[in-house]
Amino acid sequence: MAEAEAGLEDGDALGKVRHRIADHSKRVVQTKEILSKQAAQTKEILSKQAAQTKEILSKQAAQTKEILSKQAVKIAKQAEEHERILFKVTHFLGVLGFGAFCYILGARPQDVPYVYCFFYVTFVPLRWIYYRYKKWHYYLLDFCYYANTIFIVMLLFFPKNEKLFMVCFSFAEGPLAWALIVWRNSLVFSSLDKLVSVLIHLLPGIVFFTIRWWNPETFAAMHPEGRAARVFWPYVEDKSYLWMWLFVVPLIAYTLWQILYFLIVDVLRRQRFLRDPDVMTSYRELSKKAQKANNIWWQLSGMLGDQNRPIMYNLLQAVFTVATMALAVPIFMSYKMHVIFQIFKVSATVWNGGSFILDVMPRQAALREKKKLEMKPVVQEVGQPLPDLPDNHSKSCESSGT
Repeated sequence: MAEAEAGLEDGDALGKVRHRIADHSKRVVQTKEILSKQAAQTKEILSKQAAQTKEILSKQAAQTKEILSKQAVKIAKQAEEHERILFKVTHFLGVLGFGAFCYILGARPQDVPYVYCFFYVTFVPLRWIYYRYKKWHYYLLDFCYYANTIFIVMLLFFPKNEKLFMVCFSFAEGPLAWALIVWRNSLVFSSLDKLVSVLIHLLPGIVFFTIRWWNPETFAAMHPEGRAARVFWPYVEDKSYLWMWLFVVPLIAYTLWQILYFLIVDVLRRQRFLRDPDVMTSYRELSKKAQKANNIWWQLSGMLGDQNRPIMYNLLQAVFTVATMALAVPIFMSYKMHVIFQIFKVSATVWNGGSFILDVMPRQAALREKKKLEMKPVVQEVGQPLPDLPDNHSKSCESSGT
């Protein structure tokens, strides 16, 4: 009897446990259903919010793109208009200035040195400022600026010094004059930079031509008392004296400049050039152009190997200087040869200027038009829906090579 009662109690307890387990299972299922519904609702809310955020970002991106595109087009148009105005103004002033100089050359040749001095002290400092911004200021260490500085000192402080005049004459009608021809300087009135480059090399020769043959202030020296009239100044009869001051002394002065240039560029500022390849010097520019064209200068400079190209460049420059200084001697002695040489220099720069206007400027204009056409599709696409942001990001990463 007792065993039967114990069995019944155990059965009731087991039933209660089973009932509790069943109730717990129902509650678990109910909780799972509730959580599932909440998760679905949360997912739906997040999806809607993501879609709204994506739409907002897409609209903002389209608006930003539209604003930037309009600003880019506006800036490009303004830059083009400013460039055209500057082109016209520079051409206008360049032609008038050159015409005025030609008038002074014929009417008052004695004033030509003062015109040259005014030009040099005005435009060379401005060029330094512009070149400093472009990282081209080491060009002003070139021989032409060294020589022009000596010209200014001679004209302003020692205008009657015959020996210094002969040294300056050798510089002006030697390396500077032939640089116009060898390096194809172009007389382009619409380009202030090209115009200044030409005048720095051309004006000194004209100045010393007028002083030697045309300047009325030197006429007194042509008629010394007790001697026959001279036809030019300075008057030199001794050939050794002639070669000393037209060739030997100028060559010594050139060597001094070469040493100073080497110390400044290749020693004192060497690390500056190694750190910044954008800083330009004459050697860097000429070597890049020669390498691109693969011309005779590039081949000659590589005769001792690529590592010795700077040495070969300096050697070739020295040979060029010696040869052109030697050619200045017969020019100094002959009025007719000097006149022909002046005409030749001006003709060469005018010819090169015509080639630049007809050949180079059309290519530059075509390049600008190409850039404008490339900008038009960007403007036309404004307002269209952008692709998905992940695609844009992956495209930008692909184009950047990452």
